[in-house]
Amino acid sequence: MEDKLIQPIFSTRAHVFQIDPSTKKNWVPTSKHAVTVSYFFDSTRNVYRIISLEGSKAIINSTITPNMTFTKTSQKFGQWADSRANTVYGLGFSSESHLVKFAEKFAEFKEAARLAKEKSHEKTGLASSPSQESAPGQSLQSSLTPGTLNGTDQDRNTSDTQHAETTAETTQNVLPFTYSSSNISKHWEAELAALKGNNAKLTAALLESTANVKQWKQQLAAYQEEAERLHKRVTELECVSGQTTAIKTHKTELNKTIEGLELALKDKEEELERLKAEVESSNVFYSKKDTLVQKLQDTENRNQLLEAQLSELQQRLESTQQEKEAFRNSLRSLLELLDSKIFELTELRDTLAKLIETS
Repeated sequence: MEDKLIQPIFSTRAHVFQIDPSTKKNWVPTSKHAVTVSYFFDSTRNVYRIISLEGSKAIINSTITPNMTFTKTSQKFGQWADSRANTVYGLGFSSESHLVKFAEKFAEFKEAARLAKEKSHEKTGLASSPSQESAPGQSLQSSLTPGTLNGTDQDRNTSDTQHAETTAETTQNVLPFTYSSSNISKHWEAELAALKGNNAKLTAALLESTANVKQWKQQLAAYQEEAERLHKRVTELECVSGQTTAIKTHKTELNKTIEGLELALKDKEEELERLKAEVESSNVFYSKKDTLVQKLQDTENRNQLLEAQLSELQQRLESTQQEKEAFRNSLRSLLELLDSKIFELTELRDTLAKLIETS
C-alpha cells in the first residue's frame, strides 16, 4: 500500500460479510472474528476507500463513489453495494453506536467524494453523466432483509435463577405417625428437587460464562497482538517519516486504544472473580444437598421404624380384641347360668313358702 494510504481517517471493528454470489440473498462471512475496518484517502487518485485486512488478505477494498448508499438493516448491521467489486458488503457491529458512527463517516466521505468529483470535472472542463455504479447493488440491497444475517445480531440473555417453594397440607388420618413422617419425607424430597434444579441452572450459567471468558481471552490476545504490531509500526514511522505531528497524534490514539484494552481486561478480570464467587456458591449448594440427602435417609429410617411399631401395635390390638371377645362370651355363659340358678332359687323359695303356709 502506498504511503499516502498509511494513515486511516477513521477505524472501527466489525464482522465482515459478503453477499452469496449464487443466491444473492444469504450472507457469507469473510472474517473468522471481528477485524479492523478503516477509511483511507487516496491522494493520488483523489478518492476515499474502505479497506479491511485479515492477516495479509484484503477482505474489503472498496472505493466510495457519490452514488453509493450505506443502508442500516438492523440495530447492529449495515451494508453497501460495490458494483466495481460486483458484490455487496455487510458489517456486523458490537453495538448500535459503532454502526451509527460508521454510517455518519460513510455519508461524510461520500459527500466529500462528490465534491472532489465535481471539482475534478470543473478543472478538466469535461461533462460527465451521473454514474450508475450503485444500481446493481441497490437491486441486491432490496432483496436483503435483516433476518438473512446468520446470527450476527443475536444478544445473549442471562436467565435468572428461580427458587421453587413446595407446601404440603396435613389432614387427619387413622395412622397419624405414618402420615406425619410421610409429609416430612415429601417436604425434604421437594426441597432436594428444587436444589437440584437450581444447581443445574448454576452449572449451565457457569459453563456459558466459562466459554465467554475463553472467548474474551482470545479477543484480548488478538487485541494485544494488534497493539504490539501497531507499536512496531509507529516506531518504524517515527524513523522513516518526517510527519512528526501526525505520527504523535496516531501514537496518542494508539495509547488510548491500549488504555481501553487495559480497561477491558480489568472488566474481564472482575467478571472472572464474579464467576469464581458463583462457583463457590454452587459448592455451598452441593454441601447443602448432601446434608439434605442424609436427613432424608434418616427420615426414611425413622418412618420404617414407626411402621414396624405400628404393625406390632395392630397385632397387639387384634389379640386384645380376641381376648375381649372370649371374655364377653364367658360372661354371657355365666350370666345365662346365673339366670338359671336364680330361676331355680325362685322356684325353691316359692315351694318353701307354700310348705310354711300349709304347715
